[in-house]
Amino acid sequence: MRIEEAEAELVGEFELFDDWMARYEYIIDLGKDVPLIDEKFKDEAHTIKGCQSKVWLHSEVRDGYIYYTADSDAMITKGLVAMVVRVLSGHTPEEILSADMNFINKIGLHEHLSPTRSNGLMAMIKQIKLDALAYREIAK
Repeated sequence: MRIEEAEAELVGEFELFDDWMARYEYIIDLGKDVPLIDEKFKDEAHTIKGCQSKVWLHSEVRDGYIYYTADSDAMITKGLVAMVVRVLSGHTPEEILSADMNFINKIGLHEHLSPTRSNGLMAMIKQIKLDALAYREIAK
């Protein structure tokens, strides 16, 4: 599935909910489906800087595609990282770097997340894009 298709799928899922309490519950549910990071990667090197909660992210390249695993010690944050991983995992570095991540605005996350959670979400995306940039340079 292309990144744009994954984004559109997520937006469609959130449109099923009328209020933000239901949407928060759904974000928490999404966290239950995140590909969980191996315990050995729950270290400082894999911690996302800029998140109030603990968030760990691990990436690896297989056949030119980057795959992510993650975890968090907070339920909503785990759901947020699950959304980002769902959209970006399994794509090439170029695809990840060119992704505009417009699903965040379409869902309304910036307006309904606390500033610290919103900053954390941006930190997750930044780290994923930095990983993609590094993998692209290694592949040259």
